[in-house]
Amino acid sequence: MGTTWPCFNIDSQAEYSWKKTHIWWDQLGVVYYELLKPNETITGALYRIQLMRLSRALKKKRAHYYSRHDKIILLHDNARPYVVTPVKTYLETLKWEVLFHPPYSPDIAPSDYHLFRSMTHGLSEQHFTSYEDTKNCIDDWIVSK
Repeated sequence: MGTTWPCFNIDSQAEYSWKKTHIWWDQLGVVYYELLKPNETITGALYRIQLMRLSRALKKKRAHYYSRHDKIILLHDNARPYVVTPVKTYLETLKWEVLFHPPYSPDIAPSDYHLFRSMTHGLSEQHFTSYEDTKNCIDDWIVSK
């Protein structure tokens, strides 16, 4: 038995937006997230670094998973940065299982829908003037959940 780790990312043209967030969560809540800088885009190298940080956050926040389960299961889509060789190799090193997600699938996991809806409801009316304001608001939203 493992734990599924969805990854969520939506991009936006807005200069400062909560929609440039990569977020990983489980049934207990958010484990880790990163807000991209306004002109930053996700690459395979950056995603690999995010997975390293996720692994550290997971060991810190959910240490019992490593002693209780035989593996971690990651659910992410097939966007190019997620399937490049360095990312695949790193996931093999971690011994995490990656669930298959069909290419170009319009389906999202029910947990994605729940999170998208909740974030949209809580943050859609926010207008940010800086990266720090955006990050602080997301921090507050996550703590409130």
